[in-house]
Formats: sequence, C-alpha cells, structure tokens
Amino acid sequence: MDQTIINIIFVGASFALYIGIAIWARAGSTSEFYAAGRGVHPVTNGMATAADWMSAASFISMAGLIAFTGYDNSTYLMGWTGGYVLLALLLAPYLRKFGKYTVSEFIGDRFYSPTARLVAVICLIVASVTYVIGQMTGVGVAFGRFLEVDSTTGLLLGAVIVFAYAVFGGMKGVTYTQVAQYVVLIFAYTIPAIFISLQLTGNPIPALGLFGEHQGSGEPLLARLDQVVTDLGFNEYTAHNGDTFNMLLFTLSLMIGTAGLPHVIMRFFTVPRVADARWSAGWALVFISLLYFTAPAVGAMARLNITELFWPNGTDGEAVAIETIESDPAYDWMPTWQQTGLLGWEDKNGDGRIQYYNDGDADMQARAEEAGWEGNELTNFNNDILVLANPEIANLPGWVIGLVAAGGIAAALSTAAGLLLAISSAVSHDLVKGAINPGISEKGELLTARIAMAVSIAIATWLGLNPPGFAAQTVALAFGLAASSIFPALMMGIFSTKINNSGAVAGMLAGLGTTLIYIFLHKGWFFIPDTNMFTDADPMIGTIKSTSFGAVGAAINFAVAYIVASMTKPVPDDIKDLVESVRVPRGAGTAQSH
Repeated sequence: MDQTIINIIFVGASFALYIGIAIWARAGSTSEFYAAGRGVHPVTNGMATAADWMSAASFISMAGLIAFTGYDNSTYLMGWTGGYVLLALLLAPYLRKFGKYTVSEFIGDRFYSPTARLVAVICLIVASVTYVIGQMTGVGVAFGRFLEVDSTTGLLLGAVIVFAYAVFGGMKGVTYTQVAQYVVLIFAYTIPAIFISLQLTGNPIPALGLFGEHQGSGEPLLARLDQVVTDLGFNEYTAHNGDTFNMLLFTLSLMIGTAGLPHVIMRFFTVPRVADARWSAGWALVFISLLYFTAPAVGAMARLNITELFWPNGTDGEAVAIETIESDPAYDWMPTWQQTGLLGWEDKNGDGRIQYYNDGDADMQARAEEAGWEGNELTNFNNDILVLANPEIANLPGWVIGLVAAGGIAAALSTAAGLLLAISSAVSHDLVKGAINPGISEKGELLTARIAMAVSIAIATWLGLNPPGFAAQTVALAFGLAASSIFPALMMGIFSTKINNSGAVAGMLAGLGTTLIYIFLHKGWFFIPDTNMFTDADPMIGTIKSTSFGAVGAAINFAVAYIVASMTKPVPDDIKDLVESVRVPRGAGTAQSH
C-alpha cells in the first residue's frame, strides 16, 4: 500500500477519534468548559496533563535539538521535568484549594485588585500565544510531510482541525481527547525507538541501548557517535561545549516556567479534591517520563543513522552519491522531505556527491580544500523533522511511519488546545466577565470564550508562518515569559503575606517587560524577521541567550515586588488570613468550589 494512503488512514482514524470524543464530552456549562466540572480522576488528569504538556516541542523538536547539539541540549530534559516537581510541591495543591477557574482569578483575588487580575491576563496571553506559535510550527511540519504538501499548507490545515475540536469541547472535551492523544503519541514515540535500538544495539529498551554496544563496530554507541561527528569537524556529542552560566539559567528558566504555565496549572482545577491535585502532578510526571527517558536515545541514534547515510563508506571514504539518493529506496525519505522545504542539499563542487561536514571547523576546511570540496552540501536540515523522519531514515515498516504521523500531530494539537483554552478563559472569564461586563450570562460567556479561541488560532497561525526558531526554541521563549511574570506572582501569592497589590502588579510588569524586550532584541520586534539588534550567538548581556533570560526576569519580578510592597500600604488582615488558610493542608477535604 502507498505510504501516503497509510499515513492518511492513521491520521484520519485518530482525528475521527478526537472529534468524536469532543462531541461526546461537549461542554454545556462554564464549569465544564473551564474545569471539566471538577470531576476528573487524578490518573486520567495526569494522562491528560502529560498530553497537554508533551507538545510539538517535546515530541517533534526536542530530540532534534539534542541530536544536533548533544549533551548541552539535555537542559530541555532537566528543566521541563524538574519544573513538574516544583509544580507538584509548591503550586498545584494550594491553587486547587483556592478553588478558582483560572490563574488570573487567583492573582486578582489574592492581591485584592482588578488591576492585578488584568495584568495577569496580559502575562498569560503573551506567554500562551508565544507557546502556540511553537505548536502551530510543529503542526505545519507534521501535516506538510505526511500529506505531502508544503509546511504552510500543512499549518493552515492543522489550524482548521484545532478549531474543530477545541472550540466546541472546552476543558471537558479537551481532557478526554488528550487522554486518547497521550496513548497515540506515546506509542508513536516509543515503538520506532524500540525498533531503532534493536537495529543499532540489540537492546529493545532505548534508554539502555543508548549506553549499549553499537552492533556495527563493537564500540559503545556513544563512543562511536563521538568519533563519527568529531571526524567531520563537529563538537564531541557527549561533551559540554557551551557556556555553563547560560546553561544554568536556561535550565532554571524552563523549570520555573513549567511551574508557571497557565494551561498546565488549569489542569489541576479539574480534580475533585486538593490531594488529587498533587496526585495528578505525580501521575503526569510518570507518564511524561516514558517519553523523556526515550528522547536522548532517539536523538543520538538518529544522528548516527543520518551521518552514516551521508558517509556510507565511513568518514574517511566517499560521501553518498546523488545517484544513490535518487535511486536507492533507503534514501526515499530525502526527496519526500525536500518537498516540504525543510530539507535541502546542493552539489556545490559538481562531483556528483553530497559532502556533509562542519565547514566552519579549521581542520575540516584544510581537509575540504585538499579534497576539492566547496562547503557543507547538506544546506538545510530543519531540526524539527528528525523525529518524524526517523522511521524512514531507519527504513522501518510503513505502519510505523503512519503511527508516527498520527503521534506527531496528536502532540502538537493536544497542547495547542490546552493553550487556547487558557487564552479563551483569560479573555472571557477574567477580562470580559471580571472587568468589562460582570453581568454577562453563562451563554454569553461561553460564546465569548469560543470567539477568543478562534481569534487566538488565527493569530498563532499567522505568526507560525514565520516562527522565531524551531518549535522547542519558540516554546522555550514562552517558558521564559511565564517564568518572569506568572511564577513569581503565584509563589509570592501563596507563600508570602507581605506582598500587596502594588508590589504584585509592579513585579509582573517589570518581569514581563524586561524579558519581552530582551527577547525582541534578539528575535525581532514582535518576531518580525530582520528587526533584531542582537543574536543568541552574540547576546546583549554576557552569554545570556534570549531563551535563558526568563530566570533573570523572574529575579527582577521578585525584587521589584518586594521593594514596591515595602514602600506602600501593607496587606489587609483578611487577605493575610486567606493566604494562611490556603497553605493549611489539614482539613482541606473537598476543595472550595467556585
């Protein structure tokens, strides 16, 4: 059967499942739209949270970033998983005990200020829209390849699908849809990894195969990979080559950004009791770990496979011939991905071969000059295609490729839906009902939420056409924005009785403003290409890249909030009592309902 038909069957069947669930679990009230009626079991919620969390960045992009950088990009793994520990211990149970629908509502009530609630809405929308851009980028990559259209067309098709099931289902529909999406994406990620691990190491467990023996050479797999990439002038795969200070800030930014992400926090408002919120976070970490333990192996094994395809006779032999690429079935994936515009090569010296190497390395430049090469001829390999192309690169069966197609799309769509819910609830519940029209009917509020979601999809789709980086890099910017604005406000709101409304507002504005400006200076104003003044290769401040600045922004937020609070009116006694009651774990029982 033709591979395109297989892909359509797998993707079509998964879509039918998702849309069917969304219709079955359609939200009929604001409680069901925002919090799924607060009746979701912790295990179910943990699985839905894992799907909400494991976005295009985790499924599609993360392994690609690890594959082409190595050890230094393990920060994504450490930051994102570490953030869930913070969330489970420091935020989830207390926010659930407070019993509101949204993060902005908690901030508005805790800091007794409509202005604080409005500023929180702005912070939430900025972070969430940036995050959605990364998801829509992943949607475009996945749809583009598996429907064999360009990535722009794929992005537009994906936007229509997101609209179809997220707008109508609300949190109730999205929760049960995400459970199905988790099952699809985890099988889609791990099954190809098992096949490839068996091929390269004989071990069916990828995480163990990563440290196993390479079947072809008899060397440890990582030692073999280190040798292959350094022979071609690239950095040693397992070595630390980046700046340690920036790496530390980046990991911290991802951790506290994870704990401050509105669409993830919203998931803990859907469970019946306070204790369930903590259990949900624990179960989510279990489900997430299945993919995160596998990702380093996927990246390393894919990098080795790709390199050996371009140098089939070893790095001291001849590079792959263009005739081989065009005629050998093992290379069919290259012309197919070339159609998406995300993979490209050029025979610069006209020798009929494609030399893939680091043409910026001095030793390789000398070797290239002697051999008559005129630069790296793999001119484009978008990191975001690696996981989706991996089964084809490893020459796995067609059904595995179709399964990965469904999984990649599920990952991007599940998180996009959660983010859009966070945005729509902020606009309808916190902005319209909370500030503009408090007397709005339930029906009117639902309509406003759905309109806000549709507008958000349109904006994210437009920005996704020219994203500021690969999917995971764009998502990292969103984490920085959440880290610098929302996380400090939540932490101070729960654990400090000294921070008043003025301090909270000033802190959020200072954290968000400085981080957003720093990002725009490096990525372009409003992510418009060629409007940047700096690059992450040559940052504005020391070695701090735009993706790492969220931790600095968070420090600014905390500092400004405490300074302003110390200079203004103290927190009222009733608010102090509220903070103390939220922190008491005993006797919590069923959490307060809205």
